[in-house]
Amino acid sequence: MLLKDKIVIISGVGPGMGQALARVAAAEGASVALAARNQAFIEGVRDDILAKDGRAIAVPCDVADEAQCVALAERVASEFGGRIHGLVNSAYYHGDWSFVENIDTADIAKAFDVNCLGALRLTRSCIPYLRDGGAVVNVSTMATMRPFGGEHGMEMGYAIAKGALNTLGKYMSTDLGRFGIRVNTCRMGWIHGEPVEAHIQSQVDAGLKREDVVAGITKDIPIGIIPPEEDCARAVLMMVSDYSRVVSGASLDVNGGNWMAP
Repeated sequence: MLLKDKIVIISGVGPGMGQALARVAAAEGASVALAARNQAFIEGVRDDILAKDGRAIAVPCDVADEAQCVALAERVASEFGGRIHGLVNSAYYHGDWSFVENIDTADIAKAFDVNCLGALRLTRSCIPYLRDGGAVVNVSTMATMRPFGGEHGMEMGYAIAKGALNTLGKYMSTDLGRFGIRVNTCRMGWIHGEPVEAHIQSQVDAGLKREDVVAGITKDIPIGIIPPEEDCARAVLMMVSDYSRVVSGASLDVNGGNWMAP
């Protein structure tokens, strides 16, 4: 098992890749702490994991609140013997789709507070329990490298905040290495799960053929499919595992080849 006997926190456990991260981590042998603002949702995912003989707790947490981040770290350490082996910072706020001339700077500030500073708050809260072998993975986006948008606007606010997270990850790696903590970043592309499926269905409802919508997405993805969320989750969790024990400060592009970093 990839994560046998490890204690892993997943922030931002929602209907997208967050819940897949939690389920896959538990299936790979980890004791998982599910964190998000939606208590009912994370409790539902926790119950599903427990029903399959996994180990999981659900702890509501808003990463924009320092006290809640500290409380989450303390609760997990208390529940699982004082240790945290892995932290996956996947909590996010997407914000508006916009263009330069109509972008709301307050919306960008909120995205920065959640996507970048939220990861900083939670990581800092976990440092005492991650020492000597712990790993942090920041979940980012391909949109930080390849601007994305359409007639309805661009993904600027979200991407700007995640771009700051990319840089934060390098500084975290440089600083926290002295405590024996690794920090890496995964830049995600299209992820085939509930949110993308809803997008596809909305296009079908508007009169397009499903196969044409999927073909429009996959035409620039060399592997020819929209990467399934479970496989994307495994790529992220590999960076928590001992298979990447000497990898720190790296950025892994998880997008089926849609963007290839130089």
